[in-house]
Amino acid sequence: MKKLFLGLTALSLIFTSCSKDDNNEETNGPATGTIQGEITGNVSYAYGNYNLKGVVRVKPGATLTIAAGSVITIDKTASTDNGLIVENGGTINLIGTADQPIVFTELSKVPGSWSGIMIVGDAPINAIGGASTAISEDGSNITYGGTDSADNSGTLKYVRVEYAGKKIADGQKETNSFTFYSVGSNTTLDHLVAYKGADDGYEFFGGTVSMTNAISYGNFDDAFDWQDGWKGQNNSNWYAYQVGKGNFGMEIEACSNNNNYWPVISNITLKRNANCVPEDVSSIEIDAFQFKKEGNGDFNNIVIEGYGSFSNNGTTYEGTGCKIQDATTNNNQVNGSKIKLTNVKITGSTTNYKGAGSVVVNFPTGQFTTSTTSTGASITTGVWATVEGTSLLQ
Repeated sequence: MKKLFLGLTALSLIFTSCSKDDNNEETNGPATGTIQGEITGNVSYAYGNYNLKGVVRVKPGATLTIAAGSVITIDKTASTDNGLIVENGGTINLIGTADQPIVFTELSKVPGSWSGIMIVGDAPINAIGGASTAISEDGSNITYGGTDSADNSGTLKYVRVEYAGKKIADGQKETNSFTFYSVGSNTTLDHLVAYKGADDGYEFFGGTVSMTNAISYGNFDDAFDWQDGWKGQNNSNWYAYQVGKGNFGMEIEACSNNNNYWPVISNITLKRNANCVPEDVSSIEIDAFQFKKEGNGDFNNIVIEGYGSFSNNGTTYEGTGCKIQDATTNNNQVNGSKIKLTNVKITGSTTNYKGAGSVVVNFPTGQFTTSTTSTGASITTGVWATVEGTSLLQ
């Protein structure tokens, strides 16, 4: 077995290994143990099968490392709240491979059974009213928003999060499969899977981090979501497949702050299964892209499939490739050439774009272009993108 190195950590962090001979992995198999409490030093877990219990916090100055191929299982019956939070100043290194991803899952396989992975960095945000800090919406009341655009919170690579993300009925707490609060550009997010969460697959709250080779599959709310002035510049290969229940492919807002910066994303595929219904049938959210509250962005090489009609109580709603939700966003962002979608291929929708209600949308020349040869996301399948024998890239 690979050697297990344990650094300083809280007494509540429990680890037990099945190993009797650290040099005989074939004989002893993967390590086992429980991850819980606060991580206050540098802690490394060898390849193994672990239980995550309660809310685990990587504190400032601490580093959590988990080896490729490890499976971390959550049991929602064992603890009321379960999740992994990397606080500002903490570091996480979860580096799997295509054949040996690091997988976080939950025993019941019920979406919304735990709070997923949340990282808090030190990069700038632009919150409501232009504020440079804000309070997290996950219920832990963490203050986020910093000054270091190049902040580094570590690496997530070939990591899959299953059955996470949830909304609390009081509206005071929402979590996603992956949540990034003011995360900086030197953080690496690559080859990630958000699988069947009960809220968004990925949500960015400001910051400058970019994400590549990301899959959002079967998440109840939006596949991708951001606010607070997120402006990652090197994003590529985003793939979403909304099945069963789901809202927008991308929900894009900027907290009502008109601005002259925006994220850049290339190679995007947004697909919606014919049987997919909105999360709340009384609030129809069935569009591929939705821009509101001054949201903007630069998007290229896009494939949109299946964002068509939905009927409820005798009324049929028509989805579209791109919805502009309010007049202010239309006036400042569309007409100001701050929203750009190029090389867009749309099937299954009756319109390429439209405004909500009385909003009339006319993109300036070159800001919305279509193509019959767009390819969308180009992602290599493998174990990392396969669940129960089924590839998520369909």
